[in-house]
Amino acid sequence: MKRIFSSTVKDLVGQEVLMKGWAETIRVHAKVAFIDLRDRTGITQIVCVGEENIKIAQDLTAESVISVTGTVSERPQSLVNINIISGTVELQAQKIELITKAKTLPLPLNDREVSEETRLKYRYLDLRSKKMAENLRKRHKINQYLRNYFTDREFIEVETPYISKSTPEGARDYLVPSRIAPGKFYALPQSPQQYKQLLMVAGIEKYFQIVRCFRDEDARADRQPEFTQLDVELSFTNQTEVLELLEELFTGLVKEFFPEKTLTFPKFQVLTYAEAMEQYGNDRPDLRKDKNNPDELAFLFVVDFPMFEYKEGDKRWGAVHHPFTAPKKEFVDNFEKMPEKALADQYDLVLNGSEIVGGSIRIHDSEVLERVFKFLGHSKEEIQLKFGHLLEAFQYGVPPHGGFACGLDRLFTVLFGENTIRDVIAFAKSGDGRDLMMNAPSEVDDSQLKELGLKRL
Repeated sequence: MKRIFSSTVKDLVGQEVLMKGWAETIRVHAKVAFIDLRDRTGITQIVCVGEENIKIAQDLTAESVISVTGTVSERPQSLVNINIISGTVELQAQKIELITKAKTLPLPLNDREVSEETRLKYRYLDLRSKKMAENLRKRHKINQYLRNYFTDREFIEVETPYISKSTPEGARDYLVPSRIAPGKFYALPQSPQQYKQLLMVAGIEKYFQIVRCFRDEDARADRQPEFTQLDVELSFTNQTEVLELLEELFTGLVKEFFPEKTLTFPKFQVLTYAEAMEQYGNDRPDLRKDKNNPDELAFLFVVDFPMFEYKEGDKRWGAVHHPFTAPKKEFVDNFEKMPEKALADQYDLVLNGSEIVGGSIRIHDSEVLERVFKFLGHSKEEIQLKFGHLLEAFQYGVPPHGGFACGLDRLFTVLFGENTIRDVIAFAKSGDGRDLMMNAPSEVDDSQLKELGLKRL
């Protein structure tokens, strides 16, 4: 007999069916017992009569996995439960089989007051909760929407490497020692930045990817050591086209998945970086009219960022976005002479005070790119060592190009009305970057270190 689910059982009144799932609650009375069976689509009430079935129900523990064969019957009108998907019917059990018995859970499901540390330690149980299960399903559906959106517009999803070369792009790299090349290292990507630019050189023209990225940063409330971003790059484009693409994308997404939410502005607002700082004191202001209303969405483009910022600790200039960001045309010839005034062709998309998209038009002139690297303090030898592959690629015909990356974890946090990105990630790290469920990071065997040519501190 084929298994059926809570979402479809209401259409099978009078039929014998097979259901499998978790016993969420068990209520045993003298002559009848009730089990709320939970599967991936919802809950169905199982009615148990007869000595054998009642005894099985008595011996059950909450969250045990069971299989039930029975006949679907309509509930009396007075007992209809509108709060569950199968609330108009119930399953009259004929045979109940215990598949696996559960111990008492170390945390109550669906209790959002349980400490985050406990929820992360027992994440496989926390994911059974209604809220977390809903978040994962919504995340999946939006990812599919994004893939369809870009595919329909002739973008190609291309997978880029997870182990590559360590290059200075902002945050610390996670390094991966090479066993076959002792003393040398790969790095996990902070983003696919150089690869997507090389795809433009390759003639792909329209690229996207939902990709994992890694940054070895200190603890931050809205960042994980590994995170997911929607990565997009286009050839023969400009800032206006990219912003139009972003507005169309997010307007459609909100309409499709969050019709209950309202846009503060029917057209996304635009501020320059200077205007945002002058008017609001930061570059990601929350422009909602009612900041206590999570169903209000205020989208804002911030443009014309400074190209450089002076890093007092290092006593040098650094790139505000990354070194591949193009200067605005009026600063191409003289950014070295006026770094404090030079503006970049950079843009962010802010949602309710959270930066969800960062992007720019890229430098496609190898001479200009080399000048930027030199201004940032790299020697000619360092430039060649770290970026020679990109500079050489630009010698073989590179189109003008630009793009953006959308931090999906941050986006989902805002759209789902959550307070932390950890509630939209299946297996999240704690605030200090630890995996409490797997107990990582952890020690490794000396034999593993020896293979890699490393020694324990």
